[in-house]
Amino acid sequence: MAGREAYHPTNDRRVAANGRSVVLYLINQYPAVTHTFIKREVQALERQDVEVVRVAARAGRALVDPGDVLEEQRTTYLIRQPLDLLRALAELMLLRPLSFAKAFVTTMSLMRRSDRGPLLHILYLVEACKVASIVRATGAAHIHAHFGTNPAELALLAAQLSGVTYSFTVHGYDEYDKPEFIGLWAKIHEAAFVATVSHYGRSQLYRWCDAADRSKIKLIRCGLDRTFYDMAEDKPSTAARLVCVGRLCREKGQSILVKAAAMVATAGRKFELVIVGDGEGRAELEELIAEYGLSDSIRLCGWLSSADVRREMLSARALVVASLAENLPVVIMEAMALRRPVIATQIAGVPELVVSRETGWLVPAGCPEALAAAMTDCLLAPSETLHSMGRLSRERVMALHDVDREATVLMELFAELTSRRAGPPGAARPLTTAIQ
Repeated sequence: MAGREAYHPTNDRRVAANGRSVVLYLINQYPAVTHTFIKREVQALERQDVEVVRVAARAGRALVDPGDVLEEQRTTYLIRQPLDLLRALAELMLLRPLSFAKAFVTTMSLMRRSDRGPLLHILYLVEACKVASIVRATGAAHIHAHFGTNPAELALLAAQLSGVTYSFTVHGYDEYDKPEFIGLWAKIHEAAFVATVSHYGRSQLYRWCDAADRSKIKLIRCGLDRTFYDMAEDKPSTAARLVCVGRLCREKGQSILVKAAAMVATAGRKFELVIVGDGEGRAELEELIAEYGLSDSIRLCGWLSSADVRREMLSARALVVASLAENLPVVIMEAMALRRPVIATQIAGVPELVVSRETGWLVPAGCPEALAAAMTDCLLAPSETLHSMGRLSRERVMALHDVDREATVLMELFAELTSRRAGPPGAARPLTTAIQ
């Protein structure tokens, strides 16, 4: 397996000797330019002496950040060595037939209403066998998955195969669009706990779980580390420049942003709009930019390294988020930490962080006219207003989105589950006030 030592039974003794709790993190793509929040969470847990075993189906594309390259070397990838998958499948069927039968029944149940083909679910079961073998080899006491789609399915199956507990973090919006088709109820019901990154996200999970399972839903926000905060400049940018960062796709609303930019240009305003990111919507954006004659005003950068994204944010007056579907974008936290106000659509968890006229501007989703008006307000805002908004933005995001504080909550949840399995009845550590 690329980037990790070969797994041997002696690993169990090594983990027991060093006394660190071991958690297996399961992600579909890792590392990825759109998943920096997972990398920050993993590293924050490791700073608190949790050993994190990274497992993913594949790495993301276009890894331009040096930190992502290092993370790739530390990650085990399930589909790079198909023979290992088949070996793990055979071992589970022979050595743990009852556990395999239970996981097979679960697979059939999840397959019933799924919008994905049966073969994919069988592949998930095979991959789960490999995850279970990694659990045994590393001595991992718990599995945590990011995203409630197929990673949560793998975590559920691997937990049934290995006998450990599992949990997962729901980010949305995919999970909220098709909860019945991804078996979200069953995943929540079987999980030890489910993390959600916003109050909005928690409310959506409440809709799709039993009342008895609501206590499992924990608010654990995505966070930034102190090194990111320290890069902020205590002065606004006076350039007539706005920046948008995100995958180029229908849900992110960049086509509406280009239409809004055309309205600003038609009104005679000079500006530059920098769009960082790539994706399936790029061709449509290029056509729109050419159609509106905005080639001199809009720059498509593709994916950039974290350092380059920060530079683009710092050189801009504000971040623009035109999304049609979201939960709470991490890029908003990053911009606010850098003392940059945010122009964003008033959807999902966004208003939990962006306060209109205090830390930015909120506009109705899908309305280019309102977006153009907010962009114009920002471009005309005096430096004093931008400075005040930037200061309030930084204070707000620091109060709500500290990655080490959020990782502490996760660590204590993991420790509580581990102590329940390892110790006698009543030996589990009490939960902190934050978790309660």
